[in-house]
Amino acid sequence: MARIAVLSTAHIHTNGFLEQIEKAADGRALHGIWDDAADRGRRYAEKFKVPFVDRIEQLISDPAVDGFLICAENTRHRPLLEKVIPIGKPVFCEKPLCTTAEDADAILRLLDGLPTVLFCGYFMPFGREFRAVARELEAGSLGQVTHARLVNAHHAAYGRWFDNPDLAWFHQPDLSGGGALMDMGTHAVHALCSFFGPAGAVWAEIANKSGEYPNADDFGVMHIRFKNGVFGTVEASWVQTGGIGGLQITGRQRTIWNTPQGYVMGGPDHPAAPLEMADTRPGGVERLVAAIRGQIDAGELAADREAVFEAVRVMAAAYRSSGEGGKWVALA
Repeated sequence: MARIAVLSTAHIHTNGFLEQIEKAADGRALHGIWDDAADRGRRYAEKFKVPFVDRIEQLISDPAVDGFLICAENTRHRPLLEKVIPIGKPVFCEKPLCTTAEDADAILRLLDGLPTVLFCGYFMPFGREFRAVARELEAGSLGQVTHARLVNAHHAAYGRWFDNPDLAWFHQPDLSGGGALMDMGTHAVHALCSFFGPAGAVWAEIANKSGEYPNADDFGVMHIRFKNGVFGTVEASWVQTGGIGGLQITGRQRTIWNTPQGYVMGGPDHPAAPLEMADTRPGGVERLVAAIRGQIDAGELAADREAVFEAVRVMAAAYRSSGEGGKWVALA
């Protein structure tokens, strides 16, 4: 069994996660839903035929629960994590883990000495393309890597994706912590941190280009100086109406880049050829179920957790950089 308790249904991905659990035939099950917005939570509970629990303490202390899925608004993650981390059961928290470096440090202190498995709603490093990239980086196929760029963008602002009252918090900074860069850029930052480790300094320019959700940014570019010498660039937006995004990593000998036909690797003396794909690793709900069942190596979980916390620090530095007129912000 893998009985999952859901804490909040605020996130845009909630319905998809719950459908995955409901439709699986491997013993996983929804055990209960709690939501501080009771009407919203009850709607999901009715749809998925699972109990709605009014008192969060009742749900999280239930010994039948095997793991937790947190789909709350970004700035409301920390209070929920402070409740469930000490219980010691696996926790899947939607991304980002939190929105400030101070919150990240507090959560890290809480985890110290506890067996709790904690990860976020990132997926890029676990897919076959980025697993293949990680393999080539480990093998040194590119030579010394100098720089990398990752674009993660869609047209959410022009598509008015967040007009639904349940999703309006995405453009309310007190609940989201930021707009498109926080929503989309954090995926890219987590992926680059998974490849290159901790950052030394961050620069960003963040703006609203469309005027559609004027209280939040819908476009951002950031530069990251990684401590290993790689220079990273992230572009994220809700105003991308075409073109091709994805990852490009350049080394002294070869480059990996995205094309309409998929990722390729090549260089001046190496004709471009399709990148041989790697096996995927569990992500999202599958990762939670695998963690409950002890099917993920501790080293893999630890490496991902480091990238999760580093992503929070980098994102916080990016918003600070933009807010202070585009100065470089050093990270300890």
